[in-house]
Amino acid sequence: MRKHARYVKEDLCTACGRCAEKCPVDVPDEFEMGLANRKAIYSYFDQGVPAAFTIDREHCIYLEKQKCGVCLRFCDIGAIDFEQQDETVTLEVGAIIVAVGYDCFDPTPMGEYGFGRHPDVITSLQLERLTSSAGPTGGHVCRPSDGGHARRIGFIQCVGSRDRRNSPYCSAVCCMYATKAAILAAEHDPEVRSTIYYMDLRAGGKGFQEYLRRAREMYDVAYIRGRVAEVVAGKEHRLSIRYEDTDTGWLGEGTADLVVLCTALVPSAGIGDLARRLGVDLDAYGFVASDPLSPVQASVPGIYACGYCREPLDIPDSVTGGSAAAAKAFKALTGARE
Repeated sequence: MRKHARYVKEDLCTACGRCAEKCPVDVPDEFEMGLANRKAIYSYFDQGVPAAFTIDREHCIYLEKQKCGVCLRFCDIGAIDFEQQDETVTLEVGAIIVAVGYDCFDPTPMGEYGFGRHPDVITSLQLERLTSSAGPTGGHVCRPSDGGHARRIGFIQCVGSRDRRNSPYCSAVCCMYATKAAILAAEHDPEVRSTIYYMDLRAGGKGFQEYLRRAREMYDVAYIRGRVAEVVAGKEHRLSIRYEDTDTGWLGEGTADLVVLCTALVPSAGIGDLARRLGVDLDAYGFVASDPLSPVQASVPGIYACGYCREPLDIPDSVTGGSAAAAKAFKALTGARE
């Protein structure tokens, strides 16, 4: 494995944040999905382990031009180390569990939805950060265009999913997380009203139908079975959502302050290279292939797969798969010792 240089000594850094306060460089924050900025020296996630900062080599002025060095001057405990180098770490293991997750489909090429053209058209993962109390707006659902509160939210389902042009499969989680996000937004601000435009509601898990009923009856979430044709700019920071109601064939138009695209979840970008290195097979969609009768077993003995890299799964099923993969690996290692 390659361990990238952190340029910060993990055993000395206390994550006090003084270095980041003094850093002059602003960079879009990947964890906040570009809704906020971070510094060139930063902590990717406040609750991450180890609790130490890292320096972004692509944006650090010192590493690029040998200038600045503000973090070095203001770190009283001497945790900054610009001499660190990448390391190659070799591990001898008896089993491997592949759990590399997924990537979000980029909806930019689907121009009909206006993503990248209208600032108030965002993805579901961006909304997740907006509704988080630890997010860039402290849980307030605000329009990126002007910071105003979004009172009407429109969710468009299956953006890139169940689509022959992109991902023909169902991403499995979008119906329920859109409902959860609509409830969270309404709990934070009772004036918020959400409309979910869906192809089909796929809510077959335990308690899912009750959750949908709760959203409708307690939070006034509206569900429209239809196909959205386009999202266009309206008046007074509003967006117009033009759609066909597939139950009646009626052409309708809704309005929203904020449009949320529930995008497809796709195999992570590096899964192909990883599969080649490990010698495991991928299925037709790019997920790790497994035996239907032993779902966490990859095509190579001693290698197991769990979570979304195996197939579209929600959190409970991912937890189950992770436990199964750990148990399989433990059994294999125990047998090897015997």
